[in-house]
Amino acid sequence: MNYKITGFDIPHTHKEDKLRRILDSALQSKIGKIKSSTDLIYWDAEHFDLHKVDIFADSTLEEQTQILHLCNQTLLEEAYFIEKAGIGYMSKMVMLAETTEERMLYALFSADEVTHLAKISSFLPNPELVSTNNPFLHLLADVAETSDKAVLIFVLQIILEGWGLTHYRNLAKNCISTELKAVLQSFLEDESRHHATGVRLCEQVLIEHQSEKTIIEVLASFLQMVQVGPQGVVAAVEQVKGSLSRQQKITVFQQLGAEYHSSSRLNLLRGLMTNPQTLSIVQQLDEHNAFTPFSVEQCASL
Repeated sequence: MNYKITGFDIPHTHKEDKLRRILDSALQSKIGKIKSSTDLIYWDAEHFDLHKVDIFADSTLEEQTQILHLCNQTLLEEAYFIEKAGIGYMSKMVMLAETTEERMLYALFSADEVTHLAKISSFLPNPELVSTNNPFLHLLADVAETSDKAVLIFVLQIILEGWGLTHYRNLAKNCISTELKAVLQSFLEDESRHHATGVRLCEQVLIEHQSEKTIIEVLASFLQMVQVGPQGVVAAVEQVKGSLSRQQKITVFQQLGAEYHSSSRLNLLRGLMTNPQTLSIVQQLDEHNAFTPFSVEQCASL
């Protein structure tokens, strides 16, 4: 079997499996009883800025609900896979630890990710059936396989954990479900600790030329995913409403405020990447306009 650190393809056991009952018991002793949710909408149209989009506003209530459900499902599935990957990543870092304290920390962090995965799974109707073709998750999976500790710490813990901290905070703020809001808020302290550990360890790790080259390639790909604007939201609209013309797409991206939101996110990422040890990385990404959002015309052409 070809094992992958992220474990995206690792199946779930059957609900009646004895191992699963042991896991449920262990989780309950740590975090209490996990209640399943049957809601479909946890973030409303305003979270996605869909309330500003004419084609959404002119849709029937059923169509609006379908679009929102698709957008909501994307957010939940992405969180599910990120936490699933976190278990494998933190376990890998246990093996790469250079001190007892570092090893202990990563073992605790892996346990954090287990509880996060258990909690977020309860909001997915059938986590066993979830699959992914998300480019961001494929990038995450590729990076997790590297044995270069500098790349792992800088990309996954400083940049992506830092990004995730802001992302979860925003999801919690706008969540209309009391239960899910509380779950997302409970993640924040853990994610902050994971990020802070990465920042501290990065100060002790020498980023050599080949590591820097890899980091730049990975971050350029990641930044482009932000540059292109809310492609997933537009895809959800198209899935329900049918194919949009290029001009319709341009209008939708304009009404979603694609350039403004991409610019805000890119500035946040630049801040996460900027420290004395990584100035050359930021400079080289800047030279390739990696922090410049795509125009709505460019977004609509993808």
